[in-house]
Amino acid sequence: MNSKTLRNILFGILVLGYIVYCYRYIVATSFVIEGTTYYVLFDDAMISMRYAYNLAHGNGLVWNPGERVEGITNPLWTGIMALVHLLPVGLNQTGLYIQILGASLLTLNLFLVKKLVEHFSSDLFVMLAAVAFTSFYAPLNSFGLLGMEVSLLTLILTYAVLLAVKSEGRFNIWIYILLAISTLVRFDMAVPYIVLLVMLFWVQKENRKQHLVWGLGLLILFLGGQSIARFIYFGEWLPNTYYLKVEGWNLTLRLMRGIYALIQFAYFHNWVLFLLPLSIFLFRRDWKVALLTLLLAAQIAYSVYVGGDAWENHGGANRYIVIVMPLYFVGFSWASVEWLKRAANSLNLKHQNYGEVGWRATFLVLFAFSLLTFNALIGEWKSIERWNLARRPDYVAGNDRNLQIAIALEKVTKPGASIAVIGAGTIPYLLPDRYAIDILGKADPYIAHQNVRTPMGIPDIPNMRPGHMKWDYAHTFGELQPDVIVQIWENTNAEAEPYLVNYNFITIAPKIKVYLKKDSTNINWDALQ
Repeated sequence: MNSKTLRNILFGILVLGYIVYCYRYIVATSFVIEGTTYYVLFDDAMISMRYAYNLAHGNGLVWNPGERVEGITNPLWTGIMALVHLLPVGLNQTGLYIQILGASLLTLNLFLVKKLVEHFSSDLFVMLAAVAFTSFYAPLNSFGLLGMEVSLLTLILTYAVLLAVKSEGRFNIWIYILLAISTLVRFDMAVPYIVLLVMLFWVQKENRKQHLVWGLGLLILFLGGQSIARFIYFGEWLPNTYYLKVEGWNLTLRLMRGIYALIQFAYFHNWVLFLLPLSIFLFRRDWKVALLTLLLAAQIAYSVYVGGDAWENHGGANRYIVIVMPLYFVGFSWASVEWLKRAANSLNLKHQNYGEVGWRATFLVLFAFSLLTFNALIGEWKSIERWNLARRPDYVAGNDRNLQIAIALEKVTKPGASIAVIGAGTIPYLLPDRYAIDILGKADPYIAHQNVRTPMGIPDIPNMRPGHMKWDYAHTFGELQPDVIVQIWENTNAEAEPYLVNYNFITIAPKIKVYLKKDSTNINWDALQ
């Protein structure tokens, strides 16, 4: 058996193991209620699913029919979701197809990671480790297998990098085509696009004109084209979620919050392990290594700029950083093997095989330690139990409750009822014929353009959550008068109280209480008896 055959067999076993893991993960994140199985995605993904439902049913790319507000930042991914809604399946099953798609894209990415590693190192351990780290990195699976566009973006970015490092002085337009398409998936993919463009323009001197014409041209065409389309359709130059997360927030505090999120990520990731890939420059200095480093640095810088994500309290890489983690794992595995090899060689052992066995045994220990460390999110062992599926995976508890609320509201409300929600995904999606009101403003431009409402001092930075810091109960409850208020935002009960006098706080299902408007004709009051 030659070494290539062995590599392929071991890689195939690893990929097969990942496919089994994906199957178990999807099963673990599903729910069986009254004999019906529901597949529920990450709540933000379920927001996109409601847009996709309306698009597929002829209502346009909207959250509520008749209201053009871009409460999403992933139009192409939402379009893909819309295709799923053309299938003859119920709303309880559509999420399954998105999860299967996410698993497929993440699996394909493993083949690209293998190719990328082999471009830098022929060592079997480097390849297997990089693929294993990528396969079983909890945040990548949490976002990718729960319906976020992360799976597609990770695949596109890894492929673009692979094409770039293999170009060897040749201009390859597919790098820019792929990255241009990725900006339709998420607008901020312009960040890695620019990094790749600048790097290739710098190192391929003979092709600079082509990089400027095609690279810069496609970037301007795709960003400009979708911006014009957005303004024509939605009446805004930027997504509503941009204004929600960035506008009305002091820049200094936003940057400090982003730095805080980065420090927390690096700390629990382990500072030594976090910085290890940078040591590659000590034994290889070329533009390809610099490219991997700059892409990671660019995504980190962007994460800091926008103040991080709303889910750092769950730990690990956020949605901006996680798409470059496969590149990080390539560098980490490569650097680990190189240092251990050099350490073994420096011992000048009489029998070279002893050194070989010694450093490989040490690497296996380092690999196991690192795999656990990377997935012990915010330092909790419960994260490891969620990761190995001994507990239900991350974010599932919230999905469970939102699903229970949606099922209960379907019974106690009539079509056309207005429902105000904090979680704007699962509940509105499963109630497509109800009018949804987003308390936190993802689909409400009035809220999105306000200033943030949370305390804005330095001690409050750990509690800041981008996209969850604006509300106006005078507008949402006082003016819009929803038939149902599902939930009040954290620690704001006193502020909401004056607007709840016309509501009863009523149990509609076991352990589920909501506010129902006393005189509403859209409530099935008899169903509450």
